[in-house]
Amino acid sequence: LWKDSEKMREAAEALKLTAQNLLELGAIDEIVPEPIGGAQRNKNEIIKSVGNVLERHLSYLEKFSSKKLIKDRREKFLHLGSQGII
Repeated sequence: LWKDSEKMREAAEALKLTAQNLLELGAIDEIVPEPIGGAQRNKNEIIKSVGNVLERHLSYLEKFSSKKLIKDRREKFLHLGSQGII
């Protein structure tokens, strides 16, 4: 976008593509914290963290019918689209 890879953070913030922005907008449900120094520095820790988050979310979602999940997901993204977010 700015033809400069050094401006990646600036572009993400301007486009509201940061994890915090997406959480505030309701496009994502949770941010999985990275280990200090980034995920690449401690692969086992991030794999465990992501696994725990997935397990928790799947345990919650399995309480609902697929019909309800599809309806809710559709409504969520239609709402985001009507807001001009996606």
